[in-house]
Amino acid sequence: MNVPASPTSGRTRHPGGTDRGRGLWLLCLIATVAVLCMLSLVIGTRDVGLGEILGAIEGKVETIGEAAVAMRIPRTMLAVLAGAALGLAGAIMQGVTRNPLADPGILGVNMGASLAVAVGVAWFSMSSAYSYIWTAIGGAGLAAVFVYAIGTLGRGKATPLKLALAGAATSVAFSSLVIAVVLPRNDIAGGLRAWQIGGVGG
Repeated sequence: MNVPASPTSGRTRHPGGTDRGRGLWLLCLIATVAVLCMLSLVIGTRDVGLGEILGAIEGKVETIGEAAVAMRIPRTMLAVLAGAALGLAGAIMQGVTRNPLADPGILGVNMGASLAVAVGVAWFSMSSAYSYIWTAIGGAGLAAVFVYAIGTLGRGKATPLKLALAGAATSVAFSSLVIAVVLPRNDIAGGLRAWQIGGVGG
């Protein structure tokens, strides 16, 4: 008995084609980021030309345009680094939990950092940038450990579904605690909200 050949049996897959496609996408993304960075230097409250951009890069601050660009360069670099860090955090979360929808917000890490900073500001009068950073890192780490510990409860090991459910519940609980800490302190509510939203202006 003859079995007809599958239409795909004679096709040969070329892994190199997939690699070339990914490389092309990567180049397109890098070019897009470079164009957006250039636009962020040019467009603003005061539009500047190419000559003023080059002068600011060389360290000259002889005109208002060059001074504006000199202030925009650190903000642009900070925005790029922050975006890369957010993307890396999401990729790590998705890889660890094997869940394509996972992110630090779903797993309670963001609200753990917010709760730690809220407690530090409200109860310990924390104000320096370094204290904000290290307190947020510590709170995020403790929140991650807490979520993983809850995910391992019950039968079996921590699964992506259990981690997602534990993270969602933890985020809601920590969000309520942040409100409880900040609500009596109207003097810090605005600053804490601005910190949670984030930004590169200043």
